[in-house]
Amino acid sequence: MQKILDGVVVLDLTRFFSGPQRTLFLAGMGAEVIKIDDPGSGDPTAFAPPFDGPQGISFERRSERDMGLAYLKRARGKKSITLDLKSERGRAIFLAMVAKADVVVENFSAGVASRLGIDYPALRAANPAIIYCALTGYGLTGPSREDKAYDLMVQAAVGLMSMTGQPGEVPVKTASALSDAIAGVFAANGVVAALLHRERSGEGQAIDVAMADCLFSLIFDEPIDCYERLNLAPRQGNRIMRFSPFNIFRTRDGWVAIGTATHAEWLVLLDAMGRTDLKSDPDMMQVGWRIVNNAAVDEVVTQWTMQRTKDEVVASLAGAGVACSPVRSTDEVMRWPQLLEREMIVKLVNPLTGTTAAASAPGFPIKFSRTPASYDSPAPVPGAHSEEILARFANLSAVQVQQLRSDGII
Repeated sequence: MQKILDGVVVLDLTRFFSGPQRTLFLAGMGAEVIKIDDPGSGDPTAFAPPFDGPQGISFERRSERDMGLAYLKRARGKKSITLDLKSERGRAIFLAMVAKADVVVENFSAGVASRLGIDYPALRAANPAIIYCALTGYGLTGPSREDKAYDLMVQAAVGLMSMTGQPGEVPVKTASALSDAIAGVFAANGVVAALLHRERSGEGQAIDVAMADCLFSLIFDEPIDCYERLNLAPRQGNRIMRFSPFNIFRTRDGWVAIGTATHAEWLVLLDAMGRTDLKSDPDMMQVGWRIVNNAAVDEVVTQWTMQRTKDEVVASLAGAGVACSPVRSTDEVMRWPQLLEREMIVKLVNPLTGTTAAASAPGFPIKFSRTPASYDSPAPVPGAHSEEILARFANLSAVQVQQLRSDGII
């Protein structure tokens, strides 16, 4: 079956995480994603630790067939060429490719595309229908547009770190590079929306996605600007300030997450814990009181969970319809039947060894009934598709491609 984006050609100038995450999703939905890297520096993750190779996983590159795990994950389903966009000849070849492409994506620092002569006005001149998507830390406009940003800085900038962690403790970032990943998802959504707009109108357009905007738009659903007026600590730990109980609780052999979001769920939890006596307590029956006095509520739940194992708690509450989950370790997550059945944990392949890597990667998270999405090929050897792509998109012969290679253009 055809995938949703079959026939869509994406020229991918991105590096690191947020940009490659965006084009990974597009590749999973069937787009022909063509990675374009500098012939001198290449993709910075292709041969960066940790590595996979014939001798397994390591922080040291122990053979010429070792490749970076991040690259093996993020470059799946894509093609790869090298091209020097700083050279006049390389830029001319790129614009010839743009004329036959649908989408160009980049995550340069603000202003870099303009200095290279490949910003949206230049691309629109080559192809009026092109869709151009720029992804930066803080956006292409505003006083912070030129500030350098990685995930850590973005989480700090929009206030997520000030809210993450336990009350009274130091600011903490989320364990994963959340702003990179979220921005990649937003950017992929923006590209698909622009493709739909072009299908209806024939018009291409530019898309400006900022990591800071994307992350802030999600965390600001909470009334974080009202915490002080509500006498709430900015860091709530594992809680959500609108519910109580809503936390993790210790058991005899680990931790479980338990939460009630409605009065009915609170009553069911009391039944499951054998604490129906609290139904006659007017304070415990008011969610506002429970939020303010959450420590007392958590103590009630902890007294019950501490007498049971994780599995016993989950069995009791899940059966009663209370939201709960064991706090799984990474090893336990990798064995979780739910993710395995939904093909969310898939094996990686190292193209230099041709064998399965000693690490796994996430599958495609959206399940379509008619157009299944997946990553149909492993990450490519860098530059593996230069001859094919340059012949198709720039009408270059094998001799011309070889000359470009000799001249360091590719």
